[in-house]
Amino acid sequence: MSDKPEPQNDDYLDDPLADPLADPADEIVALTAQRDEFRDKFMRALADAENARKRADKDRRDAEQYGGSRLARDLLPVYDALSRALGAVTDDQRGAASALIEGVELTLRELSNVFAKHGITVITPKLGDKFDPTYHEAMFEAALPGTIAGEIIQVMDNGFRLHDRLLRPAKVGVSSTPAS
Repeated sequence: MSDKPEPQNDDYLDDPLADPLADPADEIVALTAQRDEFRDKFMRALADAENARKRADKDRRDAEQYGGSRLARDLLPVYDALSRALGAVTDDQRGAASALIEGVELTLRELSNVFAKHGITVITPKLGDKFDPTYHEAMFEAALPGTIAGEIIQVMDNGFRLHDRLLRPAKVGVSSTPAS
């Protein structure tokens, strides 16, 4: 056996902060840099968490408002059919089948109330309104005397919005009469 001491663990040589012979000023600089790096990572993690919270909150709100849009789109033809049925009723039919017609009117009114309750609004363009591609779909163009190009000359189907989103554009005919 020799009088030499056993070799010590040299792990401290890999870590400048663990070196007992290191200059304290260097150690302070290294610790400050490490602190700044950890602070930066912490602030980024906080920002990421806040962004994730905001994104989840927006997704939740969107799901509440627009989650039923597929069901709403599926109900639009029902509204159209009831409206067309009432539009096709003649005065003679109204007198002969008043109870049936009243039932259809009540059904359409109830469907309209349900639509309103859930934020669905009907887009009802009028003849002579200006064509707006945001809310209208042009099914045809025709030169009609007495109209101006871009004016609605026929309404085939109403459109619908769910809150601020378009469910279905109104289907319209548009004048192509050039300005005179």
